[in-house]
Amino acid sequence: MITQQPGKPQRIVVTGAGGQLGAELAQLPKAEGIEIIALSRSDLDVTDSEQCRAVLTKHCPDAIIHCGAYTAVDKAESEPDEAFRVNGAGTRNLAVAASAAGIKLCYISTDYVFDGTGAVPYNEYDHTNPQTVYGKSKLAGEYAVQTMHNRFFIVRTSWVYGKYGNNFVKTMLKMGKERDSLKVVSDQLGSPTYTYDLAHFLLELVQTENYGIYHASNTGTCSWHEFAQAIFEESGIKAQVDPCTTDEFPRPAPRPAYSVMDHSAIRSNDFQPLRPWREALQHYLKDSE
Repeated sequence: MITQQPGKPQRIVVTGAGGQLGAELAQLPKAEGIEIIALSRSDLDVTDSEQCRAVLTKHCPDAIIHCGAYTAVDKAESEPDEAFRVNGAGTRNLAVAASAAGIKLCYISTDYVFDGTGAVPYNEYDHTNPQTVYGKSKLAGEYAVQTMHNRFFIVRTSWVYGKYGNNFVKTMLKMGKERDSLKVVSDQLGSPTYTYDLAHFLLELVQTENYGIYHASNTGTCSWHEFAQAIFEESGIKAQVDPCTTDEFPRPAPRPAYSVMDHSAIRSNDFQPLRPWREALQHYLKDSE
């Protein structure tokens, strides 16, 4: 753990505070010894290098959790320059400013850096091979962090949902109440990740010196179809969920068929793994009542 001055809280800047994960971090109950400085896009435009330096000078944080990103997966296919401007160049600006100021940097990345053709969980040092503009731009951000900073955490996650913003769980709950039946893709496998659990892990992580690449998702594996079934079962919705293939729902950006990630870095650094995905879903649904 970091050595702190007596009575001095850890100051953690969170970028992208208007997004799902950033909002979760911003809204977590105040932990003793931690001060969260939540910055939305209007507070910090990471594509402006001068603003990155000015904002970090103003707040003097001990660590940054960089949740801010261009996340419109399909739109990125027709806006590659914008995706790379935010996810690549913007992350580089933040990494350069953080390094110069001696501030730790935690960059939130994605399962999309892999091609999804695997059959066993991806570990942190498996070969990356993104197939989408979004995935390539997030990998560019990883490269920027690794080359511009020497005290970094890169945390790849997948299938994120939570209390804030739009996500698959909210969509299913809405559609399940409006329809008697619906189709959900059954040939994509991954691990849903609850922002509440991920946020707590990130806060724990950035207070350590255990730098490197991490895969963080709730444990266990399911398809989107199985995830939808669980959402309906746990919430008491009677709608029927029929399986379908990815090919039946073509989209501009191809989705990884296999997004399951191994949590070897979490285990080897003695962190507590995130709880099973179904248990996390139960917590989310209960908390949303």
